[in-house]
Amino acid sequence: MMKIVACLLACLFVLLAFAPAAMARESGGVVGFVIGCCFGIRSAAAYNEGKDLHWREWGLIIPLFNWVVSILNGVDGMDGVTSSDLAASYGASYY
Repeated sequence: MMKIVACLLACLFVLLAFAPAAMARESGGVVGFVIGCCFGIRSAAAYNEGKDLHWREWGLIIPLFNWVVSILNGVDGMDGVTSSDLAASYGASYY
């Protein structure tokens, strides 16, 4: 089962790596669908508005590493970090 999931993720990354740049910036489409399935509606909506995916969002789909990223996200949520704080830290292209 893990081999099947790893193969599907590898195929997904290859498909996203070779997606045309014009297709990536359109609202919705295949890339919007994949981001919605993997990262949730908030990330898909932000991507459709022209935002990039943050490394923490990519980290959530990597097995075993997702636990570390989830704990970091929880700690930041506990500390009261807002979207405007993240935009100030990482730039407006992500948040």
